Amino acid sequence: MEAIAWRSVLSLIVVSSLMVYEEWVSAPSCKIIPGPDPYEHESGRGTEELKVMLVGDLLLLGSEAGFVNRYFRDYYMAKFFRKSFDSLNPDMLLVLGDVSARGSESTRSNWLPVFNQFDRMLGPFLGLPFHVTLGDRDIGECSGLNPQSVNWIAGNLPGLDSAGCGAFEISNVSFVSVNAVALLCGNNKLRFSVEKVIERERIDLRMGEEGTAEAINYSGKFGKTYNDFARRENDTSSLSGPVLLLHFPLDRRDDGKCSHENSNTRESRGVLGPGPYDLLHTVPPNATKYIFQSIKPRIIFSAHTHEFCDHTHQDGTREVTVSAMTWKARDDPGFVVATFHGNRREVSISYCSLARESHILTAYASVLVLLLSFVIVANISQWRSLRL
Repeated sequence: MEAIAWRSVLSLIVVSSLMVYEEWVSAPSCKIIPGPDPYEHESGRGTEELKVMLVGDLLLLGSEAGFVNRYFRDYYMAKFFRKSFDSLNPDMLLVLGDVSARGSESTRSNWLPVFNQFDRMLGPFLGLPFHVTLGDRDIGECSGLNPQSVNWIAGNLPGLDSAGCGAFEISNVSFVSVNAVALLCGNNKLRFSVEKVIERERIDLRMGEEGTAEAINYSGKFGKTYNDFARRENDTSSLSGPVLLLHFPLDRRDDGKCSHENSNTRESRGVLGPGPYDLLHTVPPNATKYIFQSIKPRIIFSAHTHEFCDHTHQDGTREVTVSAMTWKARDDPGFVVATFHGNRREVSISYCSLARESHILTAYASVLVLLLSFVIVANISQWRSLRL
């Protein structure tokens, strides 16, 4: 009886320790990334107005998810979202494309489980305003880009027009999201529609309209309704425009390599599914130049490459590329928190890393070995006692 009680106590200790470990590793570890202005964080204390969490490349599989993805990876990603919400208390969530791993190959009926999976994963974020841009895995590459399919997918996401673009303002911060996939393609209807959105932003910025235009309420399958307002900028100089959101990074070949201590080599990335998805894709140089001249973005947020990058373009515009937030793409997922300060144009950036899948698997394996050792030792002790 003493041996049984001893085994029960040890098992309880091991299981309790594993539960504590799960809660600990599911909390994000964040650190501030210094920007072009070395004094921005000191001057910005006490003036925070809008805190935004940005994630990219969730690569959800919906009904095609296997046992490991559904009951391990997706389970932990939901915990990561919940713990991030609890610890960071963001005001808004932005998802920068590739919500689905195989959306471009999926029918509408196959998309519905992805929407439901996304809904479950977001958890407490469903009570906040959030916005989703479109990625190449969501709608396909140029050869398979279908305007009708893009329109249907965009209609199920908050704030997107039929071309997959959107514009909104929250807490006096203006945002514009662009369907960057269409910008990689040649002459097609979607590209022309995206260019119309950019041109409209250019006109609004140039005119410096005062006040708000008629508010347009919008909501999709996911999310809380918020409003799309006209721009209120009077300064048409560089960095005077809205925050730009897109899936592909802008062209940066003339600005040298992007490097950061959090960036990892491409060999460390995972591989997911078929398809020639080039992680080196960027918005073409001519389209990049057009965006800079037309929108004059305050700051740019992109994704697609699966790794974090903090880059400053030649004109001083800062572009932050968000890491993939999934173990399907890399062993060390992460996300970004951007804080927009109330009385200035500075934006503070924090990079948040999540637990490595390899570390958690090692912990589970260690616990399993430990439990098996307890069972073996207990059985041997019981067998010896019976022999005696």
